[in-house]
Amino acid sequence: MKKSKIGKTLPAAGLREGEPQDRAQDQHHGDVDELGAIGGTAPVLNLANHFLIAMPSMQDPVFGGTVVYVCEHNENGVLGVVINKPTDMTMQVLFERIDLTPDAGFESHVDEPIMFGGPVQDDRGFVLHTPGNRYSSSLTVTKDIAFTTSIDVLEAVAAGDGPPRMLVSIGYSGWSPGQLEEEIGRNGWLTVGADPEILFNLPIEERYTAAMRLLGIDPLMLTSEAGHA
Repeated sequence: MKKSKIGKTLPAAGLREGEPQDRAQDQHHGDVDELGAIGGTAPVLNLANHFLIAMPSMQDPVFGGTVVYVCEHNENGVLGVVINKPTDMTMQVLFERIDLTPDAGFESHVDEPIMFGGPVQDDRGFVLHTPGNRYSSSLTVTKDIAFTTSIDVLEAVAAGDGPPRMLVSIGYSGWSPGQLEEEIGRNGWLTVGADPEILFNLPIEERYTAAMRLLGIDPLMLTSEAGHA
């Protein structure tokens, strides 16, 4: 694994390179509906702050069996993070690779696994977390969830002043405009409004089943038919 380059602003959907970060935050803060607006019209489908749940029939080696949290969905495409596919890297290893020395209170986090967030920019780190301090490159998705791509969030964690709940990933998931909608139409994904408790608190191995149950579905009884809520 290459050394993390988390400090650079993410060139991804809705956060164009060169765009002032504060402006991006002001545009998106607390207004999920606005994220999907296209040319001033209401979006056909806006999945920001939703879970994408891979259908059991999906055989894709990257996304099969995954739950993806969608951070942003607009005219530039979709940006999300896989929340249930741990890597063999721990928080302690990540901190060693980015040359951060955590304070004594960090012991409870050292063995927490880093997620495989997706195949895009898989040599960089990304953080989903509960809002709190202001970071230099951060997108507020809802009042409960933010997405940060700058190293200052991990510097805050090392100093004992980080967000109370977080999920760190290597890489993220991205879809070009219309691509995800097409995959949903081919019965590749179920969608449901996200639950922060599943994202931050539930054991990793239970997240897929818990996301399914938000739809009232027992995964063992699921057929290849898809739908969304």
